[in-house]
Amino acid sequence: MNRADLKAALQITNVSALLHAIRLGEGTSDDAGYYRIVGGGTFTDDSVHPRVKVFIPKYNVYSTAAGAYQIIWPTWSGLCKQYSFQDFSPESQDEAAVALIAEKNALGDVKAGRLTDAVAKCATIWASLPGSTAGQRTEDFAAVQKVYSDNGGTIA
Repeated sequence: MNRADLKAALQITNVSALLHAIRLGEGTSDDAGYYRIVGGGTFTDDSVHPRVKVFIPKYNVYSTAAGAYQIIWPTWSGLCKQYSFQDFSPESQDEAAVALIAEKNALGDVKAGRLTDAVAKCATIWASLPGSTAGQRTEDFAAVQKVYSDNGGTIA
């Protein structure tokens, strides 16, 4: 998979619908979500991942999660090496989310409308997705499916 493949996948309605559904649980559904840091803070410079380390008392952990898909710094760094992302712009974040979906062998499921299978595979990446065992708050599948459907996603 390369950058052209990621960009092409973003043109598929089911893929963009799933990205909207992921953002629901990450608390980044609004336009400002691309500039949100875990815990509710924001950043303005999207030339780089903000790398802000935030303590989350509820889970007794530190996190560097940022952007629409709350990607942590180590994950972003690896994606930059693999795909040569030059910034943390909304476009790069969207492409990175597709790369993460593909990494879990869920992209084919998404394209085919197998939402249940795709969500199950992606729940190991996004702790807010139904079925995640990360120990954080998860969204109900019905809520995820509603956002997916409201954004044009189809179910096989």
